[in-house]
Amino acid sequence: MIPRTPLTTTRLVLRPSRGADAARAIEIQSNWNVTRNLRMASFLPDRAGTEAWFAGHEQEWRDGTAYRFAILHNHRMIGLADVDEIANSEGSLGYWLEESAWGNGYAFEAAQALVSFVFYSVGLRALFSGHAADNVNSGRILTRLGFVHIKGGTTRSKSRGTDILQRRYRRIRGSPSPSASV
Repeated sequence: MIPRTPLTTTRLVLRPSRGADAARAIEIQSNWNVTRNLRMASFLPDRAGTEAWFAGHEQEWRDGTAYRFAILHNHRMIGLADVDEIANSEGSLGYWLEESAWGNGYAFEAAQALVSFVFYSVGLRALFSGHAADNVNSGRILTRLGFVHIKGGTTRSKSRGTDILQRRYRRIRGSPSPSASV
C-alpha cells in the first residue's frame, strides 16, 4: 500500500483527505460558482452524502481505487485534488478550490504535485480529466499540465441538473509538461 503521507509544494500542502474534511468541503461547495463546475456534486451540498463520501476516502486509498488530498494553504483547507476511477493503471484527475483561491495558480500547483505522485509513486501510466466547456480556466490548467484534448461531448451534471458540454483530456506518463512554472 502507498503510505498516506502529505505532498508539499512551494505554497501548498496536499494532505490525504479524511472524514473530518467533509464540513469544510460542504462550506466550499455551498458557493454556486464552485459547485456549478463539479459534475458529480449536488447544489446545495448533500450533508449526509458528502460525509459518507469523505468517510470512504481512506478505504479507497487502501484499495488503490482513489487518492484524494485536501489542499491546504496556510494550514487552511481551500479545496480538494484527487485521482479516482483507477483501473488498468489509469485514473481520472479532478480538483476544485474555494472561489477566493481562484486565480493564484493553486489548482495548477496542486494538480502538478498530484500528477507526479500518481505517475511516479503509484505507477499509473495515464490520466484522464475533463471540464465543463464553459469552464475555460480548467482547460488552461490541464493544457499547462501536459494534458491533450481528446474529445468533447455531453455528460450529465448533477450540480446543474442538466446535460452539459464537456471537454475531455488525456496525459500519458512520460509525456512532457509544456509548463513547469506556476
